[in-house]
Amino acid sequence: MGLGDKIDNAAEKAGGKAKEAAGAASGDENLRAEGQADQAKGDLKQAGEKVKDAFKH
Repeated sequence: MGLGDKIDNAAEKAGGKAKEAAGAASGDENLRAEGQADQAKGDLKQAGEKVKDAFKH
C-alpha cells in the first residue's frame, strides 16, 4: 500500500466520522448514514490494499 493510498483512505474515514458526528448532533439521519458509509468505504479500501500487499511479498 502506497503512502498516498494510506493517507487518502484515512482521510475518507476521518471525513466519514466527521459527517456521522455532524449528523448525530443535528439530528440529520441521512448525513449520519452517509458518514457511516464513507467510513465503511475507507475500511474496505484499506483491506483491499492490505491484500494486494500480502500477495506482493
